[in-house]
Amino acid sequence: MSTKRRRKKKKQIILFAVEFVVLIVLLAGLYVYSKMDKVESTGEIEKEEVNIELDSETAEVLKGYTNIAIFGLDNRETGSYSVGNSDCIMIASINNDTKKVKLVSVYRDTFLNTKDDTYNKINSAYASGGPKNAIAALNKNLNLDIVNYVSVDFEALVDAVDLLGGIELTLTDQEVQIMNDNYIDEINQVANRSSSRLSSGGTYTVDGVQALAYCRIRYTAGMDFKRTERQREVLLKMIEKTKGAGIGTIGSLIDTMFDKISTSYTSKGMLDLAGSMMDYEVVDNHGWPFELCTGTYGSKGDLVVPTDLETNVKELHEYLFEEKNNVSNTVTAISDYIINYTGCTTNATSRFDNPLTGDVDTSEADVYVPDSEMAQ
Repeated sequence: MSTKRRRKKKKQIILFAVEFVVLIVLLAGLYVYSKMDKVESTGEIEKEEVNIELDSETAEVLKGYTNIAIFGLDNRETGSYSVGNSDCIMIASINNDTKKVKLVSVYRDTFLNTKDDTYNKINSAYASGGPKNAIAALNKNLNLDIVNYVSVDFEALVDAVDLLGGIELTLTDQEVQIMNDNYIDEINQVANRSSSRLSSGGTYTVDGVQALAYCRIRYTAGMDFKRTERQREVLLKMIEKTKGAGIGTIGSLIDTMFDKISTSYTSKGMLDLAGSMMDYEVVDNHGWPFELCTGTYGSKGDLVVPTDLETNVKELHEYLFEEKNNVSNTVTAISDYIINYTGCTTNATSRFDNPLTGDVDTSEADVYVPDSEMAQ
């Protein structure tokens, strides 16, 4: 296999590890301090650099939370965390009083304002100006106050699951067949493993290769959106195992992960987060937008379109902060632009997945496959 083809395959298979970084950041404790020299710290970000536009009431509500942007990218070709599309985008919102954490995955093909007057898929914001621009785009479009981030390379998932001794998953016959036919052998080759195929549906303690194969499945009902749910399931299983792990295992995980991380956090900032490490509890996680439609729009390709942005931002704030905050004038203007460009209003919604109401209707969105995924 050529080097170019090997890189392409590796990029294709390593699609999910960034969520686990949240756990490492929050649970590592004082051990983190001894490993901080392994992390690339870019230093603190000033509010003026990242498009924070909040009214006084919203700003007061958000004071009670720490919001962190988490980006997953493949930086092996450049060796840099300052460029590239962020194919995984998450927001970790920590309630400072209760220590409860909610995680929101922003669908990477969501059509938003990515820089100045440019509208594109949100994953292109990182490529347009690195982590600061990506944070600025999240703040501008979602009416948030993010000033810190973690960027991670995707290579650590297989090692992390193996170090934890595997995780338990219940698989259907269809899922096992897809894992065996499409992913396990390929991941073994790229990751230098010899993981076995599975025989049939059932409950297994899967290793890192098998867990990653499970995370990649998208050719079932729900398509790419269902794959996101599988990824969250793996995340929660890893969190369960890590909370019961010893300091030796935690140390090995940090050794594996931290040299593949870039962050705005300094050593002091990391220690401040870690001070209440055992009190943190991930209580929920969800994908965003909650209501959307999908389609192909000329040179923009296949898009996820929030229906509409203003409504989705209000719902996001209610989900994360339990307050119905007002949106900024900028969010309203972006929402109007997206409607005019795509024609997708609230009446055009084809996917409802609202954690606030429990409303779920995803039948018309099952055909969606992001154009960035077509070669995989």
